[in-house]
Amino acid sequence: MKLDIEGRVALVVGASRGIGFAIADTLAAEGAKLAVAARGIDGIKSAAGRIGRGASFHPVDVTDHAAATALVNEVERQWGGIDILVCNVGSGASVPPGQETAAEWSRVMDLNLFAATNTIEAARPVMSRGNGDRAIICVSSICGLAALGAPVTYSAAKAALNATVRGLARPLALEGIRINAVAPGNILSADGTWARKIAENKSAVEEMLAREVPLRRLGRPEEVADIVAFLASARAAFITGTVIVADGGQLRA
Repeated sequence: MKLDIEGRVALVVGASRGIGFAIADTLAAEGAKLAVAARGIDGIKSAAGRIGRGASFHPVDVTDHAAATALVNEVERQWGGIDILVCNVGSGASVPPGQETAAEWSRVMDLNLFAATNTIEAARPVMSRGNGDRAIICVSSICGLAALGAPVTYSAAKAALNATVRGLARPLALEGIRINAVAPGNILSADGTWARKIAENKSAVEEMLAREVPLRRLGRPEEVADIVAFLASARAAFITGTVIVADGGQLRA
């Protein structure tokens, strides 16, 4: 299927590794003009170098509202606008349920909710000046859709992100912008949590998959990236305000 992304400007935030890198690489392979952003300068330089194809790199912490605005302005100056925005900043690392503190709530919300809302707010005026279909995609989690034993702070932040996507769909549609989210399940990346868990106790991971995931395997970052690329494309022009689950069947509706 031809996605017709070629030549469109895509900003991927949280692109230095894992799902974010796979999204950036997939969009670049589809011919997008790519700007990649992340907090660590070494990681984002490495990602831009591996992606190649003229990608620009931007070391920035978008949990800072002013920094998110500066990022968007820089990308607009460099590329002339933004057609596709991918908000992938986030982390599931937090305290066990029942041990939350005010400081931990603030830290996790900054990463998993406000990083996205800051970037969306900054990009909205730029994207609304476009002439055609513009797309925002947020990377959420199935933990925002069900109680699965994940940290409460993380699950609440992702639930709020899902609500944000659904709530913004109508006002953004009036400006020619679609917004959707992808909620992955358990994704295996080289330096991620599941790689560590497999190294520690592979049989326990296999037992969990057999018990909880009908497809009995972990997902790949590229599988999430393919969904994001579709949502970013004109092929998804009638889709907005939705959260697409990619979890191997783990959620029980």
